[in-house]
Amino acid sequence: MIIDSTSSATHSSDESSTSWQIKLLYDSACPLCVREVNFLQKRDAGRGLVAFVDIADLNYAPEDNGNIDFETAMGTIHALLPDGTVMVGVPVFRKVYEALGMGWVYAITKLPIIGPIADFIYEIWAAWRLKLTGRANLATIIAERHQQIEQCDSDRCRFPTD
Repeated sequence: MIIDSTSSATHSSDESSTSWQIKLLYDSACPLCVREVNFLQKRDAGRGLVAFVDIADLNYAPEDNGNIDFETAMGTIHALLPDGTVMVGVPVFRKVYEALGMGWVYAITKLPIIGPIADFIYEIWAAWRLKLTGRANLATIIAERHQQIEQCDSDRCRFPTD
């Protein structure tokens, strides 16, 4: 099931034997995203409670990540649960922080009035994230990525992830 403030659907996954509680998809080309991921990795302290997946990596594989393609992942924060559930938006942050024992940080977003306000503010942030961090627009980023992938069509540019 996709968890967000507006819709839901079911996605299946064959990732039943995982040690992580949530797989966070993040953009390593976003300075604020990297700052947050670095903070979360320190809080995880090598326990592996959160799996961090860099969608900006040319080796990013949607089929290994709930079939969430680069373009979709760039639009808003996404995460996966071990059962294949896809999470989107503020619930991602809530779940990551809960997994790391800091659920109190986002607990207020569960309240009836605060939750929708937090969702609205996050939607604005997601829409303006690239501009606010001094990056090109999404169409340009996607075009550049496709060009990089085409140039690396042979395995000469791909590096094993294992």
